[in-house]
Amino acid sequence: MSRKIAIVGAGAVGGYCGAHMVQAGEDVTFIDPWPAHVETMRKDGLRITHAMDVPEFAVPVRALHVTDVQQFVKEAPVELAFICVKSYDTAWATMLIKPYLAPSGYVVSLQNCMNEETIAGIVGWGKTLGCIASRITAELRAPAHVHRGAGKGGARHTVFRAGEAHGRVTPRAEEVCRLVGHADSAKTTENLWGERWSKLVANVMANGVSASTGLGSNDCMTDETLRRFMLRLGSEAIRVGEALGYRLEEIFHLAPETIARAGEGDATAFAAASGRLLSGRKHLSAEQRPSMAQDIAKGRRTEIDFLNGLVAEKGTELGIAVRANAALTDITRKIERGALDPHPRHLTELRIN
Repeated sequence: MSRKIAIVGAGAVGGYCGAHMVQAGEDVTFIDPWPAHVETMRKDGLRITHAMDVPEFAVPVRALHVTDVQQFVKEAPVELAFICVKSYDTAWATMLIKPYLAPSGYVVSLQNCMNEETIAGIVGWGKTLGCIASRITAELRAPAHVHRGAGKGGARHTVFRAGEAHGRVTPRAEEVCRLVGHADSAKTTENLWGERWSKLVANVMANGVSASTGLGSNDCMTDETLRRFMLRLGSEAIRVGEALGYRLEEIFHLAPETIARAGEGDATAFAAASGRLLSGRKHLSAEQRPSMAQDIAKGRRTEIDFLNGLVAEKGTELGIAVRANAALTDITRKIERGALDPHPRHLTELRIN
């Protein structure tokens, strides 16, 4: 039995990982701001389904509204808190759990984007770790129902990468790896920041394109015009990451330089990158959409400012051309606030130098 675990944000990733932890016998409390989700989890448990190859299961869980968290004051302290909310909710979610952390407790960002600094600003770097969830393709379909739009990554693809900001492998990082390993393949990493930016590149390539076009992941990759634009987005993000000093890892099982050159017009690199992206479609269901497209469909705020917007901001500061990321950020913001409807023409008719 593990120590007491809190999952702040029991949505797609938090719900998926946490349900597997509960199934394995871990002591997990779920905290979420959506009342219907919390009440349904309390009544029916948390249901997990997959598009491919994995049987459905459901587990009874302890679920709290954010207004119920104060009852932790009467309980044993939290040893490990996973922050699984959207990036723009990171600060308040960390503030919420901070008073209930054990002296040796710590907080793990299990999110998209680069949120460890925000967490560390609240609890300190000594209590902050990160864990990347790579190509997890999960969705909160309904209250208490998380669906993964694929099967398990397993030996084919390591989904979770847990690490410390300073890069040393510690017992804490190994414990995070063990816990998320209940859900799928996991490893510790000595390169948290490189892994983080590499995952950001993957999100930069896919999320906003699906959100702004209204197309699923597979359809975006199938369209050559969109695929070229995706590689342009990735290329810009890679060049910014390199300039920031990150040691990038493989992205979509491709060397970062291959994606960068493909986006810069190298025909050989484009053929290699296209082949890899197209071959990856078989591991996704036809209906799978990344989280940002799910947010647009649900009328929610997106993470565009923390993904393509961040690349555009940092690239501008560094003097690196980031026109594709800047354009996509602008389009997605307009869709987010209702000024545009998602449509492929926003990108297929886009002309940038």
